[in-house]
Amino acid sequence: MQKKIAIIGDRFMLPDVFRSEIEKACGNRLDIRTLEMAWPDEPMEFGNPALGLDKVKEYFGDPDEVVDFIGDAEIFVTQLSPLSDAMMRRLPGLKLVAVSRGGPINIDMAAAKTHGITVVNVPGRNASAVAEFTIGAILAETRLIRVGHEALRKGEWRGDLYRADRTGRELSEMTVGVIGYGNIGTKVVRLLRAFGCRILVSDPYVQLSADDRNAGVELVALDDLLARSDVVTLHSRVTAETRGLINKDTIARMKPGVIFINTARGPLVDYDALYDALVSGHIAGAMLETFAVEPVPSDWPLLQLPNVTLTPHIAGASVRTVTYAAEQAAEEVRRFIAGLPPVNPC
Repeated sequence: MQKKIAIIGDRFMLPDVFRSEIEKACGNRLDIRTLEMAWPDEPMEFGNPALGLDKVKEYFGDPDEVVDFIGDAEIFVTQLSPLSDAMMRRLPGLKLVAVSRGGPINIDMAAAKTHGITVVNVPGRNASAVAEFTIGAILAETRLIRVGHEALRKGEWRGDLYRADRTGRELSEMTVGVIGYGNIGTKVVRLLRAFGCRILVSDPYVQLSADDRNAGVELVALDDLLARSDVVTLHSRVTAETRGLINKDTIARMKPGVIFINTARGPLVDYDALYDALVSGHIAGAMLETFAVEPVPSDWPLLQLPNVTLTPHIAGASVRTVTYAAEQAAEEVRRFIAGLPPVNPC
């Protein structure tokens, strides 16, 4: 009997890529149906009690439409579609949900366990993309790429940026502090080592790899990292402990003139405190890729500052992220069909 598989993709995680990788891994003797949602051309939503989605942190898609599409499928593959307890009650045949994200935050995990549904994900799916983006962000700030670009766009030739008192610094003479040593942080450290900079890492729950230790990377307390770093780059997960980690007090402990990079998550930062530090010059410049509220309001004060580079949460977006996540999801589907345990159960 053919396994029935429902795939809801979007305009990033394309449903046809999911299908191709699943057929490559499992053969084409499958009953697969696909649906494409409009994200990211339309914004995702965040926990909606009125729709019974209060246990879902962020998602895209109408619950009724998702349930109707999954129907009698035993396997569901998606990136952003929500699954709440009420939805699962209407899907008695569902046995496996493969979420192509680093965390299944669009799924009510407690309900999935109650209903006996196995949920798998793709940890570190975009780690390489975010790590590369972070290096670009650091260089954009330290070597005045943003400053020079914005001036030229206005018809200004900033020859003064060649002056010794205004020009940028090379990473080879700087100390870079990496907060968080998970999938992304470790890759950032590996890339930074090529620049010859001094690298500090702060993460109370890990130890450095032997390779990083041998290369001179130091594992230090957060206060030590903040006091010594010329660049601080943030790569922690959002937890009760890390929410608001970068705040008025921690910013005050940073070296004056520091460069701050956030390609992690918005809730890690107190943006009012960051704004004040950027205005005062205590933080010389910042590159912000994620925000507490997305999309950011058009009148958000940080949009008006000349010493900030901002991008719309795109660090993890790369073609390789799409293919890698689809490959991993397909492997989980293959293992489920073969009766094997999952690689990345949630």
